This record gives sequence, structure tokens and C-alpha cells, in this order.
Amino acid sequence: MTAEEMQRIRLPLWLGLAGLSPFIVCVVSAYLLPMRWQALAVEAFVVYGAIVLSFLGGVHWGVAISLDRCGTRDFNARLMVSIAPGLFAWPALMLDYIEAAAILMIGFWLLRLYECQQDSAERLPGWYQGLRKLLNTVVVLCHLAIIARLTLLG
Repeated sequence: MTAEEMQRIRLPLWLGLAGLSPFIVCVVSAYLLPMRWQALAVEAFVVYGAIVLSFLGGVHWGVAISLDRCGTRDFNARLMVSIAPGLFAWPALMLDYIEAAAILMIGFWLLRLYECQQDSAERLPGWYQGLRKLLNTVVVLCHLAIIARLTLLG
């Protein structure tokens, strides 16, 4: 990547990394803070995860209305995919935190798999793909850390 390309993606990179901070702070808090605060950190983690997963679905709504012709198969499919993360995340908020974290993690993973498909790769900028790969990896690891905290440490 050239210096010019790095300059162009600086803001999305910083915003993406800033978006990771609540995940990381909640994971660290769930392990290190007093028990009362650990419970709050886990709850905040799950709620934030549901919000972010829903937001990522909205990215695909924007791609559909910007790059696909209304009524085409690609347009319809992308709109359906765009709403799925929110419909996936919302019920997770009503479940036990272990189940919620697992469902949200699966949601992040499935959306990333969709983004890696050829039709998404053609519509999403290369920098977005690289950024999402990094961010999604950290988010999934954070979900695993929360699940481990709840499963192993009670």
C-alpha cells in the first residue's frame, strides 16, 4: 500500500480502531474489575456487539442503494442481507450472556464470510476488506474471551 493510499484510509482506520475500544475495555473489565463491575462490563459488551453488528448490516443497505439497480437480484439479495444482522442481534439481547455472545460472534463471522464472496468483493473497496478483516478478527477474539470468562470463571 502506498503512502497516498494509507493517507486516504487513515480516518476509516482510526474510526475502526476506536470502534474496537469498547469491546476491548469490556473484555479487560470482565476479567479485572470487582465482580459488580464485571457483570456490567459483560452486559455492555453484549449490547455494544448487537449495535455494531446491526450497523455493519447497514453498510450493505448503503452499498445496495448506491451500486445496485433497484429490483435486480443483487439489489434484493443485498437488502435482505443488510437487515439480517439486526434481526440476528436483537433476539440475542434477550438471551443468557454466553448464548448472546456466541450468537453475536457467529453473526460477525457470517457477515464477514458474505463480505468475502465475489459479488461483495467487487462492490466493497479493497481498503474496507482489509479493515474489516482486522476488525472482525479482534471482535471475534473478544467474543471468545467473554465466552471463556463466563464459562470458565463463572
